[in-house]
Amino acid sequence: MVINKLLSFKTPKPQKNISNLDFDISRRFFLKSLSACGVILISGCQTQPTRDPYIPKNYGGSDLIIPPPVDPIPQVEPVSDIPWNWYPPRGVEKNWTAIIVHHSATETGNMALFDREHKNKGWDGVGYDFVIGNGSDSGDGEVEVTFRWRQQITGAHCKTPDNWANIDGIGICLVGNFNNRRPTQRQMDALVKLTDFLQKRYRIPQSRITGHGETRGAHVTDCPGDLFPMVAFKSSLNF
Repeated sequence: MVINKLLSFKTPKPQKNISNLDFDISRRFFLKSLSACGVILISGCQTQPTRDPYIPKNYGGSDLIIPPPVDPIPQVEPVSDIPWNWYPPRGVEKNWTAIIVHHSATETGNMALFDREHKNKGWDGVGYDFVIGNGSDSGDGEVEVTFRWRQQITGAHCKTPDNWANIDGIGICLVGNFNNRRPTQRQMDALVKLTDFLQKRYRIPQSRITGHGETRGAHVTDCPGDLFPMVAFKSSLNF
């Protein structure tokens, strides 16, 4: 009898505790959310953010810090309008000590024509370092840079007993015959700009800037011509 009662006894089902169930669900949700946040934080360290933080339209707080916009890199403007080919190549630049001005004693011409003419004399090419055109065969005021300047080699424009003017002097030739007419204004502007650049670069005093005919030891010549404005030219220099 007692045995039958024991066999027929049913263990009552445990009653669910509503408050405990809610706690378990909340706990599991919290842990899953925390794991998800950890994944997001870890992955976010690998790259820089590419978007601005999302700000709800109805957000009224003042504790959200928004990074300032990044300014673009400023563009650096050139500090000078000196043509690049006036600068000698690195590694071959000489320490020049004088500047000698010439005229071509021809009404027309340019670097290529003078180069051919000088080669016909048996030279290795045009004897000057720079040629400034008068608008005939090159631009009016155009400065042509010769191979001698690019290679920084001895010139062939002003012979002296010890050849110092060709070795240490920079030869600049203006196209034209300045016994007949003056240089053009553009030629003079270009000459002043070029001489000013060279004078400052090599610390050449005005006493070492001369016309061909007044260069120490040079052969007697009226170059760069009776009408070349030497006094006005030197007074225009800034060094």
